[in-house]
Amino acid sequence: MIDREAMVQRQKVLGDFGEFVLCSDDLDAVLTEGCRLVSEALGTGRAKVLEIQDDGRCLFVRAGVGSSPGVVGHLRLEMSERSSETFSVEAGEPVITQDISKEDRFEFPDFMTEAGVVAIANVPIVLPGARTYGLLQVDDTKPREFTDEDLQFLRTYTTILGPVIDRLLNLRVMRAGEERHRLALETARDYAIFTTDLQGRIAEWYEGAEAVFGYTANEIRGRDMAILYMPEDRDAGRHLQELETAGHEGSVPNVRWHMHKDGRRVLIDGRITVLSDGGQGAHGFLKVGQDVTERRASEEWLRTLMEGIPQLVWRSHDEGQWTWASQQWLAFTGQPQEQSHGLGWLDALHPDDREATQEAWSEARSRGMLDVEYRVRRASDGAFIWHHTRSVPVRDDAGAIVEWLGTSTDVQVLKELQERQAVLVAELQHRTRNLVAVVRSIFDKSARGSSSLDTLAATFRDRLDALARIQGLLSRLEPDDRVTFDELIRTELGAMGMLDQDGHGERVTIDGPEGVRLRSSTVQTFALALHELATNAAKYGALKQQGARLSVRWHMLNGDDPRLRVEWSERGVEMPKPGMAPTGTGYGRELIERALPYQLDAQTTYELGEDGVRCTITLPVSGTTSSSTKAVNG
Repeated sequence: MIDREAMVQRQKVLGDFGEFVLCSDDLDAVLTEGCRLVSEALGTGRAKVLEIQDDGRCLFVRAGVGSSPGVVGHLRLEMSERSSETFSVEAGEPVITQDISKEDRFEFPDFMTEAGVVAIANVPIVLPGARTYGLLQVDDTKPREFTDEDLQFLRTYTTILGPVIDRLLNLRVMRAGEERHRLALETARDYAIFTTDLQGRIAEWYEGAEAVFGYTANEIRGRDMAILYMPEDRDAGRHLQELETAGHEGSVPNVRWHMHKDGRRVLIDGRITVLSDGGQGAHGFLKVGQDVTERRASEEWLRTLMEGIPQLVWRSHDEGQWTWASQQWLAFTGQPQEQSHGLGWLDALHPDDREATQEAWSEARSRGMLDVEYRVRRASDGAFIWHHTRSVPVRDDAGAIVEWLGTSTDVQVLKELQERQAVLVAELQHRTRNLVAVVRSIFDKSARGSSSLDTLAATFRDRLDALARIQGLLSRLEPDDRVTFDELIRTELGAMGMLDQDGHGERVTIDGPEGVRLRSSTVQTFALALHELATNAAKYGALKQQGARLSVRWHMLNGDDPRLRVEWSERGVEMPKPGMAPTGTGYGRELIERALPYQLDAQTTYELGEDGVRCTITLPVSGTTSSSTKAVNG
């Protein structure tokens, strides 16, 4: 049993430790002082605090006195099965070894035997909630029998030490959190963060608030936060309304224009939250707001740009989930903004195009772009208009897709031009084949009727010129336009010198309605027939002989199938005497009597009268005619 002096000494140790704990928040200093006091009370001069770490796999020498250099704050002991420390932690009871040289229950680390340790006492340190923190270990360099009084003292000591350690550990966590909170507040310079009392007077003013509003903490602390609101909002009491709502509901959005110290407007996107002390009622408010002035200006600029271009512009998430449509889309389709969101915009597409459009969206992420054409219904008349839609994703700094920004361009005219071009190419190919066949036929006919190469060359060139003239007329036509008969006859007779520039001739009369549109498929052959008639008249007939005249008259025949009747009549021509006229038929007469009926479904007559050639040609024409029926005279 210990004497009275030793008991008093131990009580003094407990008191001294309590006083030290009250004056220090440093865990390492508290543990070191605790080791010093307990080692003095037991007269060993040696003590350590071992902290459990690595999820119970080792014990770290956290603090101590009397140990060799390199032990305290450095050494970790593995919690092995034959360790006295492990046994004490797992049993939750003190473990005493009076002489380690005689101990067969445990194995001891080398650093203890090298330090001359003989006796050891391990006592668990338990935190509130029955959580084991580690051990208080007292050792001696000579054999020692730790008495029951020694163990009771050590257990009392660790009972005090446990809550002290728990308090300091929690304090460390709290201070670390406070430090993180402080750093967050001081570095969030894009956010205005401050607190007020219940009346809205500013209490705490952080650096972010100074950066956003321009006031220093000394300038604004204690002032009414109304100074930050726009004059019209102050007059309307908006700041008081927001505090009242936050007081009732816990928080309230605060998204409005505010006033900078220098008078500039600052757009704040934030929230006001009530501050309370856990059941003690509200004691103030916290206001956190981000300065989004530049972002709003940028968004307005982008929106103005997007709404100023002729394309239909939109924004979307993946898979075509639209989040915004430009005014152009809304005006074109008649959809309200909300109706276009999600997949609602598909309702404005032609039903036949929706499936292909959604398939294009399903492949857009893997392709890195969207490229598709579809028809969009125009609200003004219900017509479906072709649009070419392109979009590329907007990515963040890490390369992740944030959204899709795209445009839909009206390509209806382009589509129609492409279709028209296809028709024209096909028609050109058809005409080219026909033209080649006509040229070959002209050459063959000219060759058979020519007595020499010179005659062939002149005749062939003359007929090619006629063919070129009609090709010139066809090439100048607008889409859906046609060559008219009055234009054709004037061109041919003018080329022969039979008409002047005004379309008049001394010995030629032309008479008939204007604007009779000829079928494009018939013009070429019909023109060659007229050329042959005109050539014959110029060489032998009405235009060759003095006193002779030529009359060309035409009119439309009534009926379901519109047809044109042309009458070619020469008068006053001295015809060859009987027996002196050439036998057989020429190319022109063969063209009129055989080719026109066969190729153009025409009815023709050709007669060599007593005083000139008389020919009639009746053939189908286009179903539309010019509105003018004015006669053509020459």
